[in-house]
Amino acid sequence: MPDHVSIASLYRQHAPRVLATLIRHLGDFDAAEEALHDAFTAAVSRWPEEGMPDAPVAWLIRVGQRRGIDQIRRRQTARQHAHLLVLDQGEAEGNRDIQDDLLRLLFICCHPVLSMPDRLALTLREMAGLTTEQVASALLQRPAALAQRIVRAKRRLRTAGIPFDVPEAADLPVRLPGVLGVIYLIFNEGYSSSRGERVVDVRLADEAIRLGESLAGLLPRGEVFALLALMHLHHARREARQDDHGELVPLEAQDRRRWDVGEIEIGHAWLERALALSPVGAYTLQASIAAVHAEAPRVETTDWGRIVRLYEALLRIQPSPVIELNRAVAVAMRDSPDVGLVLLDRLSQRHRLDHYHLFHAARADLHRRAGHLEAARQAYRQALALAVQEPERRLLARRLEALVGAGG
Repeated sequence: MPDHVSIASLYRQHAPRVLATLIRHLGDFDAAEEALHDAFTAAVSRWPEEGMPDAPVAWLIRVGQRRGIDQIRRRQTARQHAHLLVLDQGEAEGNRDIQDDLLRLLFICCHPVLSMPDRLALTLREMAGLTTEQVASALLQRPAALAQRIVRAKRRLRTAGIPFDVPEAADLPVRLPGVLGVIYLIFNEGYSSSRGERVVDVRLADEAIRLGESLAGLLPRGEVFALLALMHLHHARREARQDDHGELVPLEAQDRRRWDVGEIEIGHAWLERALALSPVGAYTLQASIAAVHAEAPRVETTDWGRIVRLYEALLRIQPSPVIELNRAVAVAMRDSPDVGLVLLDRLSQRHRLDHYHLFHAARADLHRRAGHLEAARQAYRQALALAVQEPERRLLARRLEALVGAGG
């Protein structure tokens, strides 16, 4: 007999699929959410005595749909929604339809009519199945403010008349990058929290990977596979990215024996699938860079020449000062800190990076490696003044302190 724990696990696993189908049937986020909770409440009440049905997801959809129709009747709008009053049991039980509904929900949560913060909040709430409090915690917002953001996002979708559907094939190249971008932003917030005391939020990174795996099953494209490869390869380092006291450990200082070999193998497998498809996109190149790091037993044995070439290829398809910055650091590792500093000086002349703390942190590290201690101290101070993540600030402060009083 299922207990409350197994039902909770089922909710975690299947709630987004059930919700997606209920949104299609009921035509409204709020009504679908209420029906979803009613369906799981019924499951908690009935399944421990009656046993779990053979098709629990279909059961939940049917019960939720009936509860949703009851809501509509109670609100005296049944005439406007008469098409809902006939249940299509075959459709509710069709796995392909349920899977398509999940894809529809992901695309509507990531619709370009919404701002990026709205997309992140709505995707975490509706697709990842996190509570409002969990999403607020992950995005470092107050629960009340986060709840209002989600309400406004749903209202905007409703007011704009956004159809609950997957874009046409011709529109996918335009819409898919936005969906991938939202998933990657969610992962990055888990991999390296942008603010606060946390270094890693494993739960949030796991949710992003789960969203990526759902998308790969529904829309098998090369860049979807590549994003999964990138996330798994980065996630493999999670245990080594902080020490026993929770302090941030940079890549070059990490104990690579703590990297998760299983995650690396999964990442490589996804990357192979991505490389077999064309064209090669930005996520494929980023995943290839992560794979080079994963293959090196020590930072000294890293194939920096290959990483430089990959960054150059990435710059050709996605020009960005941040990618130029990363390329300059890779060149410094391949050649010398002084060569890297020349590239950073040229970069700063073409782009305004005065307010980007990682630019100053990179300059500080290269000056330190080159023995330019006063320049390193100055750059560390600039980076420290701009950084907002507390573990990162403490790392910069420790490096600055190590240089205070030193000669040079």
